[in-house]
Amino acid sequence: MSPPKPERRARRRIPASVPVAIKAGAGAIHASGQTRDLSTSGIFLYTDSEIGKGSELEIVLVLPPELTRGEKGWVCCRASVVRVEKGGDGGAFGVAASIKSIEMLPEIPG
Repeated sequence: MSPPKPERRARRRIPASVPVAIKAGAGAIHASGQTRDLSTSGIFLYTDSEIGKGSELEIVLVLPPELTRGEKGWVCCRASVVRVEKGGDGGAFGVAASIKSIEMLPEIPG
């Protein structure tokens, strides 16, 4: 039996199923998806849209309280796709991305 692979992630991932809105490239692809897990440095999500490795993304989502010191918060992440898995959850594409920046978005009163 081979030894387990060493952990390459900079931060611990938190399992979280959160809806996301995705813009890829120069706005060429607008998609939606669902996260599987995330941290402040990376995200793994499922989407029905094919997004290529190396693509630059803007991802809008609500971060769970575990990543925001107890309060949920809307953010826009800029990320770069590092891996794509075809045919994942229900035929969706699995997308692993490295987060370059996170911007908190203002809460819109409802």
